[in-house]
Amino acid sequence: MNTIIGENYYTGILDDFIIKQDDLNVFNRLESFIKKYKNHTKLFFISYDLKNNIENLKSKKKDRINFPILRCVIPEKKLLKKDFINLKKSENISIQFKPELTKKDYLFKIKKVKSHIQKGDIYETNFCYNWEAYKKINNPYNIFKKLESLTKAPFSVYSEIGDHVIISASPERFIKKRGNKLITEPIKGTSKRSRDLDIDQQLINSLKNDPKERAENIMIVDLVRNDLSKVANKNSVTVEELCEVYTFENIHQMISKVSCEINKEISFSQILKALFPMGSMTGVPKIKAMELMEKYENSKRGLYSGAIGVMKPNGDFDLNVVIRTIIYNKANDCLSFKVGGAITINSQPEKEYEETLIKAEALLKACQT
Repeated sequence: MNTIIGENYYTGILDDFIIKQDDLNVFNRLESFIKKYKNHTKLFFISYDLKNNIENLKSKKKDRINFPILRCVIPEKKLLKKDFINLKKSENISIQFKPELTKKDYLFKIKKVKSHIQKGDIYETNFCYNWEAYKKINNPYNIFKKLESLTKAPFSVYSEIGDHVIISASPERFIKKRGNKLITEPIKGTSKRSRDLDIDQQLINSLKNDPKERAENIMIVDLVRNDLSKVANKNSVTVEELCEVYTFENIHQMISKVSCEINKEISFSQILKALFPMGSMTGVPKIKAMELMEKYENSKRGLYSGAIGVMKPNGDFDLNVVIRTIIYNKANDCLSFKVGGAITINSQPEKEYEETLIKAEALLKACQT
């Protein structure tokens, strides 16, 4: 295993906890593993399908990536990122991805999803679709280097683990624990950037004041507040930031920050069961939205919409949301990424489609020499 998270490089596997199929006892087993290695750093790779062990849900769609439902790794060594970079040689890359949905198919699906909103089944959901390619990649780190330069995303991850390579430029934090405080920072609301500074500022202002984008974000903030309340100390759930626009190298995003205080007895698994999957990748109501997306999405999400991060020996941890992420299965030379967005009653299918292309742009560019 070789994994880069932030400026740290983790290598080797001292021990490994892997769940490849639904397991009703997964959280008890996970807590035993965490307790066994309480004085060690732990790396978490959590697939969206862990939801099936939290709620009465199933995932039966096709999946050529086949990443485990859950993997917790005890790395042998922690070094600096630069120690890994120096080992890698350059490689000319040209990968052509194909989306599983045509524009026509996508617009049809969104209209179907909106019909459930109109009937009151849900108020908001996150609909995603897959892009896929087949090619043998000798040095996938080169894709990550390019993607990192294009996005400068704060929660990027590169990992070579088993048969899989994860190349992530995630801009979103799922959940962070520091002492007895939990912080989550859901993203809802996206805009392209412009090289013209005046136009770029107009795009920021337009996103910040867009009623549809704000409504998306606020609905998810309400969902996250409710999820946090399951583990929070009484009256401690706080919205620290609401609908703030943050600018990244390639994109503008609307982000809110919600926090709470917890008792020290609250376990990692209790936090996961309360919050996972993250509200920004599910919808409102959460369970019904997940059920409907299982119906309308063509592919299993797998690691996409899941979380990757690090737990320190003192129990503090920081997990991202697995979006803007390419996953490479070396066993079958399949590369895959997914894009999506929030669908509400005010969603315009054409604009939603354009937003998915904005999100895909940096991933596609990173795969071209």
